[in-house]
Amino acid sequence: MLSILIPTYNYDCRCLVSDLHQQAQQAGIAYEIIVADDASPEPIYKEKNREINTLLHCRLIELPENVGRARIRNRLADEAQYEWLLFMDCDAEVISPTFITDYLRHTDAEVICGGLCHSDVLPSPTVSLRYAYEKRADKRRAARYRERKPYEQFTPFNFCIRRDTFQAIRFDESIHEYGHEDTLFGIELQRRQAQIRHIDNPLRHTGLEENQVFLEKTRAALRNLATMESILQGHSSLLSAYGLLKKFKLHRLAAHWFTQHEQQLTLQLTSSLPRLTNFNLYKLGYYCSLMKK
Repeated sequence: MLSILIPTYNYDCRCLVSDLHQQAQQAGIAYEIIVADDASPEPIYKEKNREINTLLHCRLIELPENVGRARIRNRLADEAQYEWLLFMDCDAEVISPTFITDYLRHTDAEVICGGLCHSDVLPSPTVSLRYAYEKRADKRRAARYRERKPYEQFTPFNFCIRRDTFQAIRFDESIHEYGHEDTLFGIELQRRQAQIRHIDNPLRHTGLEENQVFLEKTRAALRNLATMESILQGHSSLLSAYGLLKKFKLHRLAAHWFTQHEQQLTLQLTSSLPRLTNFNLYKLGYYCSLMKK
């Protein structure tokens, strides 16, 4: 019936697996939980997660080398034995006692997206940028908003998909850096006219990166965007903004402005009170500087 698939890297996901295991048992369904460790360099996380092997229908796979976000999800799908694949990130927290059964009520669709949310309390000033960014996005994450543009709102953080649908698409393994593998997957779902349904069944995202780390991940995602610009046209608001600058021949000026102000922007964004307007300027300026090169 259901294969629950969780890629992990340097993260203790025993609590997540325990909660899912308890709900799957109570649901009385055929299930399995497979966690794949993507060659975590810190041995302590592997040692802790090996406890997963002691739970009924649960197992941990330890990869000998890091394969990245796309390949590890494809590997998990290949390991799965059941008709439905429930993917989630390891830094998730189950907040609904009916999380599993709420998904099972919607299996007349091919893809079901449950969504995500964040705590109402800032965990630490060191993660203030990611927290501010995600909390603003949370306002548009209710299912009624996601349903308006169902394919564009696809995210791999928490979704359920028919095994045959997934295997017909799979994540693009040519993407090695962080970012936009979810956008490509959503585009392919749309191209195939897969029936996608958004529901309010979120997991809480708990693994917020510190500000400097999040900035570097953002830069990596923008580098990915630059290599896939032709494919992602019409699917990125940043590409639309860049297109306007280019149309009025302002993109080189924006790149120059970013070079002059990058350090100042970085200091503000890594402070305890980052401004999201500055974050948008940072992303657009960095992208302009990439395209100038």
